[in-house]
Amino acid sequence: MPQTDTKQDWQEWFERVWEHREEVLYPSLFGPGNRVIFPIQAEMLTGLFKQESFDPSWLHHGVFEFAPTSARDSWLYVTSGMSNDWEADRPDPSTPSGLGCEFVFETTRQSEWAILRLLHLMTFQILLCHGRYPGREALSDFDRIPLRGPICPGPSALAYLMLAPPSRFPRAARLDSGTFDFHQVIGISEAEAAFARLRDGSALLELLVAHDYFPVTDPDRKEVRTDAT
Repeated sequence: MPQTDTKQDWQEWFERVWEHREEVLYPSLFGPGNRVIFPIQAEMLTGLFKQESFDPSWLHHGVFEFAPTSARDSWLYVTSGMSNDWEADRPDPSTPSGLGCEFVFETTRQSEWAILRLLHLMTFQILLCHGRYPGREALSDFDRIPLRGPICPGPSALAYLMLAPPSRFPRAARLDSGTFDFHQVIGISEAEAAFARLRDGSALLELLVAHDYFPVTDPDRKEVRTDAT
């Protein structure tokens, strides 16, 4: 375990862990990055989420874009920053790193709307984890988030996001600061969300997999129809 007896030591350790995730871990899992990070904007926190104040470190969270590879034909977007151990006094790799999670969202085509959806979702998770919505727990597997409109500009049957365990890369990752879990984000429809409420999220996931609608979100896909909906 590295020693962090001074503020400078801690800062150097913190930045090494951050750099390892973005420049070593992510490329090893998702391929070479396509563009620079898209960070959370202050206007999102004060406007969309109506926060009167916020931690400046939240503006260092963002989303990376990864183009299709020989092993994956989707465009992939992944958050970065929630697994930063911002509040640790000193390194402890036996504990969760930061908020203990990052989100991955795959789409059929390169999409600015996918970046925005993931930024919104990450911001919501940060606010939940920092007690800005008292009584509400952090997002986890099979939680569903209403979008109050189509998932993308233009018509789409998909109006919710759902979190699920990933299927094409490891669930957990380890850094020198600790471990974190990846959560796959998938777009679903109102009726599919209703089915998940009636049965459970794992039952919906089985249907999505059977129709080849997971793990990649296609905003043009048809809605899964079930007797329950």
